Amino acid sequence: QGQLVESGGGLAQTGGSLRLSCVASGMPFRTYAMGWFRQAPGKEREFVAGVSWSGDNTLYKEAVKGRFTISRDHAKNAVYLQMNNLRPEDTAIYFCAAGDVPTVIDSWGQGTQVTVSS
Repeated sequence: QGQLVESGGGLAQTGGSLRLSCVASGMPFRTYAMGWFRQAPGKEREFVAGVSWSGDNTLYKEAVKGRFTISRDHAKNAVYLQMNNLRPEDTAIYFCAAGDVPTVIDSWGQGTQVTVSS
């Protein structure tokens, strides 16, 4: 199943930006769709963004369209989530995922905390 390691979380102000990174190892990265999910306190984990194995197709949760951008770099076995115009409701633990995103997940990262202050 391999390993996914996220980084880049932290504290941002409303309207600010953060960039999350996820590096994959021990898996055929080029063959996997990749995605980002998030889980806020007291809520279920939800899909945020996904990118196809080729990088040609992306999918976003409606609430983040136009603010978040997912991308991948095959040379670095990495997937990124650029988050702009952050809102307090974006506060959550963000998880990187590999598999048939968003429906079937084979591997999860450990998560990185994103906190947006108002």
